[in-house]
Amino acid sequence: MEREFLQPAFIDAFDLDDAWFQCLSRILEDGYVYTITNGSYKGQKRLEFDFVTIRVKNPAHQIIPIIPEGMNIPAPTDMEYINNYLSYLLTGAKTKSEDYTYGERLVEPKIRFKENTKGKEMIKEIPLHCNQIEEVIKMYKEKGCGTNQAIMEIGMPSDIQLEDPPCLRLIDTRIRYGKLHFILYFRSWDLWGGFPSNLGGLQLVKQYMAQDIGVGDGEIIAVSKGLHLYDYSWELAKLRTNKNNLEIK
Repeated sequence: MEREFLQPAFIDAFDLDDAWFQCLSRILEDGYVYTITNGSYKGQKRLEFDFVTIRVKNPAHQIIPIIPEGMNIPAPTDMEYINNYLSYLLTGAKTKSEDYTYGERLVEPKIRFKENTKGKEMIKEIPLHCNQIEEVIKMYKEKGCGTNQAIMEIGMPSDIQLEDPPCLRLIDTRIRYGKLHFILYFRSWDLWGGFPSNLGGLQLVKQYMAQDIGVGDGEIIAVSKGLHLYDYSWELAKLRTNKNNLEIK
């Protein structure tokens, strides 16, 4: 039967491992199957939540997914990768082939544009001189916790013209009950590989910021209208959640 309305999902998780497992289990039951007509992996099938909100109460407790012993499943990430990812998030370094990195947008953002000079197309960049992580830390330390302005933006209007625009768009923050919390928005999000690494790295960023501000490490709440599984990972998700006999339609 065709759906008439969107089916928002809510995941209430203890730690990041629990959040990943619950999302895998829920998306296999309730995900919407469609074929990608534009963007990454065009022509491939994708299983996707209509919209999902994921609350993680204790993200520092277990950062990487646990794969039970005996399951022949490759781990989607590990702490070595996440620690390297932290460096990616805290610096503006990028290669010549990259239009952006999350780290660049956070700590060394630039406006990037094309310009024709004497018939030759050139890529130019204008630095914005704004380290958003340090500005948020400074805001809380100097002006207190009673604000809704401490938000860090990844997306830019011109991203709509990119072949691969950023998936993570916003990192909103809040200090309440003595802890720093992150509220995240992903426009699109690979549940199998991207989710564990993204949230693991962002959790380490949150810990770093909380320590500098002098508050406790709080929750992560992530929302997305594009959390998905590509068809090549459906069988892996079934194995991990013991739903081997589930038929995805």
